[in-house]
Amino acid sequence: MSKLALVVEDDPPLRKMVRGYLELQKYDVAEASDGRKAMAALREQKFDLLVLDLMLPESSGYDVLEFIRAEGMTSTPVLMMSARSLPEDRAHAEELGARLYLIKPFTRAEFTRAVRAVTEGP
Repeated sequence: MSKLALVVEDDPPLRKMVRGYLELQKYDVAEASDGRKAMAALREQKFDLLVLDLMLPESSGYDVLEFIRAEGMTSTPVLMMSARSLPEDRAHAEELGARLYLIKPFTRAEFTRAVRAVTEGP
């Protein structure tokens, strides 16, 4: 049975890189380039993993997390990624339901460990 991930990232090269990393982990991957498209995709499909950028056009990653909570989709593991490294950004993302906050830039190994951490648990 294949696993389905949604990658929400507005930077096309980074979105492609993350897609490739997930495909190496045997995920089928859907993509969204902004928060509004992410919410539409989440309404239409159940995902096994959401890889979510914090700073997005249209609606932020925080907005997407709030949407997930409001819609009762909290069983979907969320890996938040951002170039913002302030502790309060991480705390706010985790407060809204992100299971892990990965700071950009990251290596393939760091990303792979983060995906395992959010999908397999401790």
